Amino acid sequence: MSPRASKALQPASTDPAFIRNFCIIAHIDHGKSTLADRMLGITGVVSDRDMRAQYLDRMDIERERGITIKSQAVRMPWAFSDSSGASQTYALNMIDTPGHVDFTYEVSRSLAACEGAILLVDAAQGIEAQTLANLYLALDNDLTIIPVLNKIDLPAADPEKYAKELAGLIGGKPEDVLRVSGKTGMGVEELLDEVVRLIPAPQGDPKAPARAMIFDSVYDSYRGVITYVRMIDGSLSPRERVQMMSTRAIHELLEIGVSSPEPTPTKGLGVGEVGYLITGVKDVRQSKVGDTVTNAQKPSTKALPGYTDPKPMVFSGLYPIDGSDYPILREALDKLKLSDASLNYEPETSVALGFGFRCGFLGLLHLEIITERLEREFGLDLIATAPSVTYEVTTEDKKQYTVTNPSEFPSGTKIATVTEPMVKAAILAPKDYVGTIMELCQGRRGTLLGMEYFGEDRVEIRYTMPLGEIVFDFFDQLKSKTAGYASLDYEPSGDQEADLVKVDILLQGEAVDAFSAIVHREKAYAYGLLMTERLKKLIPRQQFEVPIQAAIGARIIARESISAMRKDVLAKCYGGDITRKRKLLEKQKEGKKRMKMVGRVEVPQEAFIAALSGDTEVKKEKK
Repeated sequence: MSPRASKALQPASTDPAFIRNFCIIAHIDHGKSTLADRMLGITGVVSDRDMRAQYLDRMDIERERGITIKSQAVRMPWAFSDSSGASQTYALNMIDTPGHVDFTYEVSRSLAACEGAILLVDAAQGIEAQTLANLYLALDNDLTIIPVLNKIDLPAADPEKYAKELAGLIGGKPEDVLRVSGKTGMGVEELLDEVVRLIPAPQGDPKAPARAMIFDSVYDSYRGVITYVRMIDGSLSPRERVQMMSTRAIHELLEIGVSSPEPTPTKGLGVGEVGYLITGVKDVRQSKVGDTVTNAQKPSTKALPGYTDPKPMVFSGLYPIDGSDYPILREALDKLKLSDASLNYEPETSVALGFGFRCGFLGLLHLEIITERLEREFGLDLIATAPSVTYEVTTEDKKQYTVTNPSEFPSGTKIATVTEPMVKAAILAPKDYVGTIMELCQGRRGTLLGMEYFGEDRVEIRYTMPLGEIVFDFFDQLKSKTAGYASLDYEPSGDQEADLVKVDILLQGEAVDAFSAIVHREKAYAYGLLMTERLKKLIPRQQFEVPIQAAIGARIIARESISAMRKDVLAKCYGGDITRKRKLLEKQKEGKKRMKMVGRVEVPQEAFIAALSGDTEVKKEKK
């Protein structure tokens, strides 16, 4: 703990002039959580005994992967001496934000609750794609930006080079860029002083009717919904009746307080303060992120401008392996929706997989994290279908369909147009990989928008690409082709017409909806071939031959056959006339013919999982 923190440990003033609200924004793995840990230690809100790495990351999955998934707010006292030498304790409200492109929505909500942002850049890696994306988000919110270089203690760090790059990006001098090390604590006290000096105090009217913006909420199984708010006008106190302005629901405030970093009840929240509210509500839908909380007796007439609802980019079906787990899955999704407002879902049924939900995600990592959280936190065994995006289909009789699932693609009518979502992708990489990246993007139907050099050896390449080409394995391919140096950021950029077709996979003439896909006509044959070959390896042999076909409409484009298992009917027939053997073989032939007409091919659950996840071998269950 810093000696200045021990002076600050008395409660900080709630006068808005002595409050500073800021967040930390950066690319993934540039040291946000480590810097936040160091600030918690230096300001003394977490003792050395209680300290642990990634203190604000509450989920096991965040710790294991070393990434931040949810923003976390914390209040820290800090003693600051002005030019006259007078010391005053300030309340610093810090929000640690995620860095991955899929969690940009979390970042946008945090920015709306702040007046300033620390732009953190790794002194060994420099500016990356998500650094730029988060910077532009902060500038759109008119935040004060404090440029900081982190990890200056690393042997590979080059602070002079990257300080020049950072100063050139936001305008300013390289010497104004602060140099810190979240690991050793070097420069962190100076950074906290700069936060007090540069970030403006929150503005608001303390006498106006109370207005607080909900920027996050979590579900606690004992206390119900915990709502995190930032006070804009007026004040709220315990046992007061409050109203949610969008739902008009009225609740009593059972507890109100600040996170420091554990929940600490207070006598109320005033202008500019960031804290939490507990109303004892158990219904997860009554505390919407972006809503305005006001006093029920003297309500405000004007709600705060909320957030735009996040638009799902990737759709995937989630089905319980055991059908009886469907109600548990529904309840689990309800609870997750509270702590992750960007998750969308609706019920869906599949012939092959039974009852489940069609879920909308912000990206592939988001899909992976949600699936893993459902399995860990709620003990569910799930199958996730192959990710797809939203298509708009117009038929020749002018009917329009919105397709999020290949099974919804209209059949039996002529298709006039199909439009697919496009994204603007920005790829930052060393200049040596420009050719490789261009080859990869053009193979995914990308159109080059332009290139821009940062410094001598880094280049930003901008493309417009179909989102459907990115959601499968584009990021993995990009990382492997650039030895891990490239970083990717993308944002939606409207829709575009394309020559897309639906490829069905038929087992013995019957379409299996889980394996259908909407692909570009040029890639349809490759997809058909891949899936038929994969299923041939995965589906167990039957007593009769099973054809596996890939078809576009009524036209078969690829075929594989699973040969029949041969049952030796002649084993019991020893000696005697050849006609006896022939009679048995003819009888078997007739039986197989009849079996082929009425027999059904059962696809085992493991084969579904393996085919949809891209594994070519069925994983054996551990005994």
